[in-house]
Amino acid sequence: MGKAPKKKNLADKVRKAKAATEIKNNPFEVKINRKKFDVLGRKSKHDVGLPGVSRSKAIIKRKETLLKEYKQKNKSNKFIDRRLGEYDAKMAPEDKILQRFAIERQRAHGKRDVYNLNEEEELTHYGQSLAEIEKFNDTVGSDDESEEKGLLSAELTASHFGGGGGLLRKKTSGGYQEDEQGGQKIKSRQELIEELIQKSKQEKRERQVQKEEAQELTEKLDQDWKSIQALMVKKTPKAENVDKPEEKAKPEEYDMMVRELGFEMKAQPSEKMKSPEELAKEEKEKLQKLEADRLRRMMGDEGGDGVQSQVHMSADDLNDGFVLDKDDKKTLAYQDGKWNIEEETEDDKEEEGESEEEEGSEAEGENEEDDDDEDDVEEEEEEGSGEDEDGHSDLESEQESENEENDEEEEASSSRQQQQQQTLNREELKARQEAAKAELPYTFAAPESYEDLKDLLHGHTPDNQRLIVARTQKCNHPSLAAGNKLKLQKLVGFLMEYMGELATRSPPELGTIDKLIPELYALCQMFPEAAGKSMQSILGDAAHSMEEAVEVKGHAAFPTLDMLIYLKVTALLFPTSDFRHPVTTPALLFISLTLTKCLVRSLQDLTSGLVLCCLAVEYVSLSKRFLPELINFLSGTLHLAVQDKASAGCMVVPPFRLSGKYSDLLVLSNSESCSSWRKENLPLSATQQLELKSDLNKDHYRLNCLSTCLDLVKRCCLLYKDLTSFTHIFQPIRTLLSKHLSSQMLPSPLQELHSEILEAISSASVTHTRLVFEKKKPIPLKLFTPKIVEVLDYGKKRGSTREEREKERLKHKYKKEFKGALREIRKDSRFLAREKLSEVMNRDAERKRKVKELLGSLATQEGEWKALKRKKRK
Repeated sequence: MGKAPKKKNLADKVRKAKAATEIKNNPFEVKINRKKFDVLGRKSKHDVGLPGVSRSKAIIKRKETLLKEYKQKNKSNKFIDRRLGEYDAKMAPEDKILQRFAIERQRAHGKRDVYNLNEEEELTHYGQSLAEIEKFNDTVGSDDESEEKGLLSAELTASHFGGGGGLLRKKTSGGYQEDEQGGQKIKSRQELIEELIQKSKQEKRERQVQKEEAQELTEKLDQDWKSIQALMVKKTPKAENVDKPEEKAKPEEYDMMVRELGFEMKAQPSEKMKSPEELAKEEKEKLQKLEADRLRRMMGDEGGDGVQSQVHMSADDLNDGFVLDKDDKKTLAYQDGKWNIEEETEDDKEEEGESEEEEGSEAEGENEEDDDDEDDVEEEEEEGSGEDEDGHSDLESEQESENEENDEEEEASSSRQQQQQQTLNREELKARQEAAKAELPYTFAAPESYEDLKDLLHGHTPDNQRLIVARTQKCNHPSLAAGNKLKLQKLVGFLMEYMGELATRSPPELGTIDKLIPELYALCQMFPEAAGKSMQSILGDAAHSMEEAVEVKGHAAFPTLDMLIYLKVTALLFPTSDFRHPVTTPALLFISLTLTKCLVRSLQDLTSGLVLCCLAVEYVSLSKRFLPELINFLSGTLHLAVQDKASAGCMVVPPFRLSGKYSDLLVLSNSESCSSWRKENLPLSATQQLELKSDLNKDHYRLNCLSTCLDLVKRCCLLYKDLTSFTHIFQPIRTLLSKHLSSQMLPSPLQELHSEILEAISSASVTHTRLVFEKKKPIPLKLFTPKIVEVLDYGKKRGSTREEREKERLKHKYKKEFKGALREIRKDSRFLAREKLSEVMNRDAERKRKVKELLGSLATQEGEWKALKRKKRK
C-alpha cells in the first residue's frame, strides 16, 4: 500500500509557475535559435529553447525506461506487481483499496459456494418447507372412491411427482385432520405406496392379457387371409408359361462395375528403386561369382557345379528328414529295348551276386517241383503221345538257353557302357577345362597405363574387347573404392588414345572402334570433365601442328583418319547445339580451318574434305549455324567437275584454283563410264590409302565423290532455306549447276539430285525490303513561350508532379527521422556508458573503503600486540 498523493493546492501551482518563469528568465538556461533571414507572417515555434530542461527530462525518462532494462538484463526472474490499479496513477489509494476488497470477497464467496449446504436458508416448495416434507409423516386423502380403475389420481401423482401443494398438510397439535367431505381418517403415506404398487401390478397383468388376445386375433386373421388369397390371384396355364420363358432382370450398370472391380487384380507393391551405388555393387558381386565359377571349372573341380544329380523321391515320402544309411534306390532307364541300370559299387554287386545265387537255387527247386508235377500229370494222362512230351521239353530247354545268353549279353553291354561313360566323363572334364580356359574372365583390374590397356585388349575380338572394358568399368565403379574414380578417369584418356591407334593401323579396325564407342560414352557420362580435357588436348595438339605447317609452307595437309574419328566421336559424346561449348566449339573451328587452309591435290584429299563437310553438317544440323567454309568447299568441289574452266564465269575461293594441275580431279576420262556406275558410299579407309588401278574405277570413284557433294548441297539447302540471304549464298552453286554442269552429262541418280537442288534454290522466296531510315518522331523547333510553373511554398522544389512532391516529402521525413534515431541512439549509449562508469567507480570506492577498514583493523591489532609486548618486557 503506497502513500496517498497530496492534493495540489494553489500554493503548489504558484510555486511551479514561479520556477518556470525563473528558468525562462535565467539567461544561462535559455538558448536563442537565430535565423538566417526573417519571413514576414511566419510564426516560428523554436525561436527560444531550454536545453537544460529538455536534457533533464530526457535523463529522467531514460532512468525510468532504459536504466530499468539495463538492470534487468541477463536476469530470468522478474517481480511483477499484478495488484489492481498498481500502475494506474489516476486512481486514488482509497479506490484501489475498495476495489481490491470487493474482488477478494467475490473470490472467497465463489470458493465457499462450492461446498455450501445452505444451512442458513430454508428452502420451500409451493410454500411448504422441504425439511418437513422429507420426514414422510404427512398424509394425503384416499382416492378409493375414484371411478377409473387402474389409474392414478391427480392428487396422488402430484404428491409423488412434484405436485402436492395443497394436498400435503402439516400435523396439528390435536392429531390428524379429517377430510372435509367424508369425515374419514386420512391414510398414511406408507399405505398409499402399497396401494400404488398393487394397482401397478394389476395394470401390468391387464396389459399382458390384452397383448396376448391381440396376437391370437392377428394369427387368426392371417390364416383366413391365406385361405382367400388363392381365389384372388389369377393363374396362367402351363402352356403359356412354357411358351414364355422367364426373362431374367438385367443387372444394373452399377452392379456390373462393382463385380468388375471385385475381380480386378490388386496392385502389387513394387521393389525399392536401387541407387547407382547398389547396382554397381551387385554387378561387381555377380562378376566375381562368375569368375570364381570359371576358375573352379578350369581347375576341374566339379563340386561347385550348379548341375546336381537329381534324387528320386517317392510320392509317399513324408519329407520328415529321415534318411537311410544306404541309398538302395536305383534310377532306371529304357534304352535299345533293354533296361539301363546306373553304375553300382562293389558291395552292391556282391550282394546282388549272393541274392542271385539264392534266387537261382530257389528257381531250381521250383523247376524240380514243376517237373515232378508234370511227370505225375503225364502218368495220369494216357491219351497224350510221346512226341508231344518230347517237343515240350525241347521248348523249355531252348528258353533256358536263351535266358542265359540274354543275361550274358546284358552283363557285357553294361560293362562296355561303364567303360564308355568313364571315358566320356574324362573327355567332358577335359573339354570343360579347355572351355573354361578359353572363356573370357569376368573381373579385371583397371589399367594403370596405356601399355596395360593394350596388353589387356590384345588378341581379343571386338566384342570381347567391349566386354573387357565394360567389366573393368563395373568392377572399378567409383562407389566401390576410394581410388576407383581416378582410375576410370585415366581409362577415358587411354581409350581415346587406343581408338586413335586403331584408326592408324592398316587396314584400320573401324569395327572395333564402333564397338568401343558405347563404353566410352558411358564413361563420358560419368566423368564429363575428364573426357572434355582429354578431347581438348587432342584437338589443341592437332590445331597447333596445322598452324605450324601453315606458317612454314603456307598450306597444310588434310588430317589423318584418326583425327577424323576423334571429330566424329566429339559429335557423339558432347552436345553440338550449344552456342559455345568448351569441346565442340574448338572442334568446329578446327573443321573450318581445315576446309580453308588444306589444299586439294588428290582424290584422297577430296575424300577427306567431303568427310569433314559431312561432320560440319552434322555439327550444325540442330543449331543451323551458317558456315561459309562449308559452302565454299562444296562450290569448289563442283567446280572440279567442270570441263571448260575458261567459260565458267564464277569465282573460286582458295584452297581451290581456277585452273592448274589439280583443277580437273572430278572430270571424267570417259563419258561412257556413267552407264556402268552404281552409287556407293565413300569408304573412310580411302582417306588413308586409295588404290585405283584402272580409269574406269577412277571415273566411278569420281562419280561417287560428285554424288556425295550434291547430297551435301541438298542438305545445306534444306538447312539454310530460312536465311534471308539464301539465294545470294547459293547463287554460285546455282550458276555452276544450271550453265556448266548440265544434267545430261550425269547418271540418272545424279540427275534427280541436280533437279532437286535447282528447284530448292529457285523456289526460295525473296523477302528483301528496301533500306529506309528508322521512323522517329520529329524533333520540334525551340519555342520562346514562357514556361508556367505552379507557385509553391518557399523551400520546396518546383516544377514537379504531385507524386514526385510526395516522394520528396517522404524522403525528407525519412532522412530527418533517421538522423533523429541516430542522435537518440548516441545519447542512449552515452547514458549507459555514464551509468556503467558510475557503477565501476562505486564498486572501486566500496572496495577501497573495505580495504582501508581492514588495514586499519590490522594496524590497531598490531599496535595492541606491540603494546602488550612492551608491557611484558617491563
